[in-house]
Amino acid sequence: MSGRRESGLFIGCVLPLMAGLILQWLHHSEPARILWFATTAIGLALSGVSTWRAIAAQRPTVDVIAFLALVGALLVDEPFAGAVIAVMLTTGALLESRAAARASRELGLLVARSPQSARRFAGTNLEVVPVAEVVPGDRILVGTGEVVPVDARLLTAATFDESALTGEPAPVDRPAGDEVRSGVVNAAGPVEMLVTTTWAESTYSGVLRLVEQAKASSAPFVRMADRIALAFVPFTLLLAGGAWLLTGDPVRAVAVLVVATPCPLLLAAPIAIMSGLSRAARIGVIIKGGGALERLAAGRVLLFDKTGTLTMGHPVLSQVVTDGTSGDELLALAASLDQVSPHVLATAIVTGARQRGLELVLPEAVVEHHGYGLVGQVQGREVRLGKAEWLVEGALPAWAHRAKRRAGLDGSLTVFAAVDGALAGVIILEDPIRPDAPRMLRALKAAGITRTVLVTGDRAEAAESVGRVVGVDAVQADRDPAEKVAVVESESSNGPTIMVGDGINDAPALAVAGVGVALAARGATAASETADVVLTVERIGVLADAIRLAQRAKRIALESAVIGMGLCLIAMVLAAFGALTPAEGAVLQEVIDVVAILVALRAVLPGEKPARALGPVDATVARSIRAEHVAVRYLTDEVRSVADSLEDSNLDLNALRRMLELLESKTLPHERDEDARLFPLLAARVGGIESVLLLRRSHAEIEHKVARLRSLLADQDGPALEPSDLAEVRGLLYGLQAVMVLHNAQEEEFAFGQLI
Repeated sequence: MSGRRESGLFIGCVLPLMAGLILQWLHHSEPARILWFATTAIGLALSGVSTWRAIAAQRPTVDVIAFLALVGALLVDEPFAGAVIAVMLTTGALLESRAAARASRELGLLVARSPQSARRFAGTNLEVVPVAEVVPGDRILVGTGEVVPVDARLLTAATFDESALTGEPAPVDRPAGDEVRSGVVNAAGPVEMLVTTTWAESTYSGVLRLVEQAKASSAPFVRMADRIALAFVPFTLLLAGGAWLLTGDPVRAVAVLVVATPCPLLLAAPIAIMSGLSRAARIGVIIKGGGALERLAAGRVLLFDKTGTLTMGHPVLSQVVTDGTSGDELLALAASLDQVSPHVLATAIVTGARQRGLELVLPEAVVEHHGYGLVGQVQGREVRLGKAEWLVEGALPAWAHRAKRRAGLDGSLTVFAAVDGALAGVIILEDPIRPDAPRMLRALKAAGITRTVLVTGDRAEAAESVGRVVGVDAVQADRDPAEKVAVVESESSNGPTIMVGDGINDAPALAVAGVGVALAARGATAASETADVVLTVERIGVLADAIRLAQRAKRIALESAVIGMGLCLIAMVLAAFGALTPAEGAVLQEVIDVVAILVALRAVLPGEKPARALGPVDATVARSIRAEHVAVRYLTDEVRSVADSLEDSNLDLNALRRMLELLESKTLPHERDEDARLFPLLAARVGGIESVLLLRRSHAEIEHKVARLRSLLADQDGPALEPSDLAEVRGLLYGLQAVMVLHNAQEEEFAFGQLI
């Protein structure tokens, strides 16, 4: 039934009922009875169709009670009671339709704003083309207020409204080189972008496919009343029949049937469940129907894939290893060349260079050798980026071999760089752990998850490392898709399972789990097509929020059902003993409906009190300090690179002195700024200055080690390090790097994770 038809039927029952009451009050009883009989006939037709469909589907239903109550009302000449029951039924259908519409409203808005075209540069001219014709490598222009049509990389800094994808209302500033997802809105002036995906593979296209799939696959909510129909219907018929047989009064049987009409379940439970679906959609979680919501609420064992789930799922610049030349100089050359490449590794290199504040220039004569790398001219110098075997003939130099070996041990990627025909450096890219992953695991435990398992196809060393950091209960590594399915089936003995993944290899496990959860913030995959729940935002922490929402919606649905049915049972007993006439029972049943609906409407309201949000000024401060944090984070790996280079006492100290200058001019001022501006915000947000003492202690330790390093270098008169000081300097640098790594992780999780 469409919404209009349901509204029409509701009005068609309410108006005759009210008109009949007015006529009865004016002592025109016969016209009133005719109107009530007509209203009862409408209800009888509706309940008859519903009952017949249930019988044809061999599905138990409580609609049979409403049908018998309407028939009984006509037989015992109680048209007013029948009219009230008809109003109950049409009210239930209307409210269920409105609740379903509310749940899909956010999804419908996503479809309505889908971009249809893009403005693409053709030389120096602009042409408007269908969005499906845009391909990676195209340069496009997005005007003020326009939706970004495809995933792209910024060529200039810009500001975007990302609320449609993330739910965050505040505009987000993005620097040049940053990757922007389709579907966000340009909130500033016109901006140029380099396309990195086609429309079919872009984020927004994937979200729209998920919306359509959710609409198609979300079967009508299986009403909770149907689950207890096998017990409730026989009980009602026995009570009504017993009252009739014992007293010989059929009116009592009809009165029992009237108050037994299970409208509290027909109305209240769907409202609570649909409200849960709607609230989940607002935070970026698409739950495909009431059944999926209930299974999500019941989940107790959570299984994760690693890549893209507990890790970021895309490469991030980690370190630049060179043969002694400046790492920033090499990175600037590489990033300048990579600006015109849509490759995912190119995006990571360009973003990393921008974060370090390096100036990039447009390359010339760029040629891409597919499967090998990229070559071009940057300020008159030939730059090549790609695989080692493409750039180097024979064995790698010792320094490059060490860099490649270390990257392999850490599970990182390498891009080799040659300048003017000579190997100049190795750019190391890693897939870092999501900063919010450990906090998300704790939130899931608080939400009722009793066991967490990391299931990945990655090697055991890398998986165990990630598992220790995020705090899972068990790690299952080196698992192919079939073995992942076996792990999910095995873990089901510990409780209802939830599987989280984002790749094609996760799809079978998602299908087998009690609930499959896919991450689709960067577009739909086979995983998201298979999953019952899809996260369309980058923040994986919303999964814990979604579980709590599902639990709350299910709990409120049960509460409304229990309260409503409990009151119905009391009224049924009263009717069986003759304390209620059918008309009185119908009115009382309406009161019970209102009570049950009011209980269910609590699901529309926010549950837990949200944390105190930062004001606009404080939010700006937190974001600016976060940007500074990202900009100086690379110095952590530079410290290790310098320590690695201290192989003998004859090494030139220029690299060490440059590193010290960077620490004193960038890292220490940034940390002092955090002490002064960031940590007070954190203390106010989480409550108490004690929460930031550990972070401040790390700052003090870093400053202490930098001061010691300055003192050691001050004692060195010549250009080389004294042999007696070599071991101490190397140990000091490795210790400093370890403290900085731990401190950066703590800030990401406890500071920026709480505030941004």
